[in-house]
Amino acid sequence: MSVGRQERDVVAVILDDHRQMEELFRQMRSVEADRADALKKFSALLIAHGEAEENEVYGALKRFRKVDDEEVDHGVEEHEEGNKALLALLEVDAVGSEEWDSKLEDLVEAVTHHLDEEERTILNGTRENVPDERRAELAAAFLNERQRQLESDCGSIENVRAIVDGS
Repeated sequence: MSVGRQERDVVAVILDDHRQMEELFRQMRSVEADRADALKKFSALLIAHGEAEENEVYGALKRFRKVDDEEVDHGVEEHEEGNKALLALLEVDAVGSEEWDSKLEDLVEAVTHHLDEEERTILNGTRENVPDERRAELAAAFLNERQRQLESDCGSIENVRAIVDGS
């Protein structure tokens, strides 16, 4: 079985997660969807994705001269903002309540801003300046860490709270 391009390129792997997050936002906004389930899936994905980026990708990218270190550091700050917004939504009792909808929009705003900025700065810089072989190594490391996070129930409210309190 051949490995798809996506699994050989950290940029493609990260972009795939971004598109999944956007789809989960649509589900969380839809009264016809299982919004609580969508939030559970989103929480796990956001935490696993962010932790994998910070643990396996961002540090490596900072070693490339033409990848903007300040943008990488800013990406970490934006993960913290997204995690705080996620925790605020997880702490709302009634899915679909006015408070839930308000906290959801705060989360969408924080995460969408980060995805857009990361795609324009960090990921474009990675495409232009990081060799294919290194991008493949980073994809493998990212996917391994992401899977490890998912298997540890990383999206639980207790874990999200611990991450927010530790940041």
